[in-house]
Amino acid sequence: MNYSVTVTAPPYLSESHETAFSVCEALLTAGHTLTQVFFYADAVAIANTLTIPHQNEVNWQQAWLTLAHQHELDLIVCVAAALRRGIVNEQEAHNNQLPYANCHSGFTISGLGEWVTATVMADRHLVFK
Repeated sequence: MNYSVTVTAPPYLSESHETAFSVCEALLTAGHTLTQVFFYADAVAIANTLTIPHQNEVNWQQAWLTLAHQHELDLIVCVAAALRRGIVNEQEAHNNQLPYANCHSGFTISGLGEWVTATVMADRHLVFK
């Protein structure tokens, strides 16, 4: 079965983020296809390279990046939500004359069109708030 996932929960302030990761990991382990994980609203903080988790916490950014690498999974960050929260890639930093980018290169900043395409192509779409 083909799934797409949307995560809106912030990575370190909600158990929903952990649940989203665990479900994605379980789906992939069970042999299902996961076309993309779309991070929206406060979940876009996952892409910020300047976030440093506490030593006793899971590094969710690294966990998602590892999962994506192992399963050729697209990690998409909503452009509007990211910009509103000060998360920019190289292109947005250049466009807005900012001194540097802080979006990890393992995440793609894109619009809701990408999200719509994934949800339409999937057999099931899961949302974690």
